[in-house]
Amino acid sequence: MDKFFFISLLGLLIVAHGVAGNMACDSIAMLEKLENFGIEEVDETELSKVVPSWTSERGGKVLVNVDSFGAVGDGVSDDTQAFENAWNTACTTPKSVFLVPPGRHYLVNATRFKGPCADRLVIQIDGTIVAPDEPENWDPNLPRLWLYFSKLNGVLFQGNGVIDGSGSKWWASSCKKNKSNPCRGAPTALTIDSSSAVKINGLTIQNSQQMHFVISHSDSVRVSDVLVSAPEDSPNTDGIHITGSTNVVLQDCKIGTGDDCVSIVNGSSNIKMKRIFCGPGHGISIGSLGKGNSTGMVTKVVLDTAFLRETTNGLRIKTWQGGHGYVRGVRFENVGMENVANPIIIDQFYCDSPKTCQNQTSAVEISEITYRNISGTTKSSKAMKFACSDTVPCSNIVLSNINLEKKDGTEETYCNSAQGFGYGVVHPSADCLSSHDKNDNVTGQSAITKESSVIDQMKISEPSETITEDIIHTEL
Repeated sequence: MDKFFFISLLGLLIVAHGVAGNMACDSIAMLEKLENFGIEEVDETELSKVVPSWTSERGGKVLVNVDSFGAVGDGVSDDTQAFENAWNTACTTPKSVFLVPPGRHYLVNATRFKGPCADRLVIQIDGTIVAPDEPENWDPNLPRLWLYFSKLNGVLFQGNGVIDGSGSKWWASSCKKNKSNPCRGAPTALTIDSSSAVKINGLTIQNSQQMHFVISHSDSVRVSDVLVSAPEDSPNTDGIHITGSTNVVLQDCKIGTGDDCVSIVNGSSNIKMKRIFCGPGHGISIGSLGKGNSTGMVTKVVLDTAFLRETTNGLRIKTWQGGHGYVRGVRFENVGMENVANPIIIDQFYCDSPKTCQNQTSAVEISEITYRNISGTTKSSKAMKFACSDTVPCSNIVLSNINLEKKDGTEETYCNSAQGFGYGVVHPSADCLSSHDKNDNVTGQSAITKESSVIDQMKISEPSETITEDIIHTEL
């Protein structure tokens, strides 16, 4: 954002004096902090220098082909042991390439691929890895895992291959598909756990049993040009799920599933996403957080440049009543939407439960959330919805250049206990966002309005009346 704009905005707000002036200083500081949290591009040219191609005669790489360890690759024979043996060799050999060759389908059961490994390991997946399709035959010792990689450092996953979870029978047995089914967990297709300096480039992950790709308790992970795909009615099939991780970059990824395209949960910070296509699915979500009175903390998240089509949510923050912790320092910008049901939504009353959730006073604090250059079409009349806790209100919500329209022209903004401000065009109007101090901000708004040539719109007003039905939520 232009520094001249910051200076102009700050001067205009301080004209209001008092609490409004203090609020202005806090808001500008917050905006500048979020603005400086940029996204470092993943340079594929530099990547190739660090990791020479395994096909190069001068690459100095040691090829470890799963076929050489007895893998059949016919999609029927069990190739698990061959993969494990190949992994043990590749992991202990410096500059090795663990190769899954193209043109074959390898049936692999739930497996842990453990590090730490020797330097400069490349995992080259060009063929297709498929999971057993029968839930009843799944390894009971690994009920939530399929391909699980842990304790890696400086490892590159790459290739044009496919990781296929064969999830259709798992989905059919889900309680979300049929309420008579017992609710149980299911495996994640690909997990990167307790690792650092890991890059993933070019892979396709599809039809997972539940979540497709989990980044867990890791640092410095770069994901680029990854395709994630599952039917829109497949339950709990999050695309990329980030938990307890820091310094994660998602870039140029296309995700369409039956749940969140990206979900970011407790203990995650410095998460950067750029050029993300999402749809179908439940949108890009922070949360859920705070379930079962737990503590959840997410900070420093940026989404810059995304397109969402036919999703049930757009940009969502979701927390359970009774939780603790915070979400702060989030910037969503340059996002286009097409027929999205809830384009912008903060929901502190999230309840993904077959039973009605109990009303509780504690909540995960949500603050310093910026939405900028967001446009497109909404399916629901509430294009923006800030359903926040009365005891732990949302604060410092900033809206800039928002244009969300419904075909019949009934788009509106709903607020409950949400404080913030808007500038530039904000449509539908977000007048329902309140200020820190209701009385002092009446004067502040008058002063700002006189300078509308610099700021097209900044409206701060009384909070709207609480509508009970708008803050009782189930899974959206």
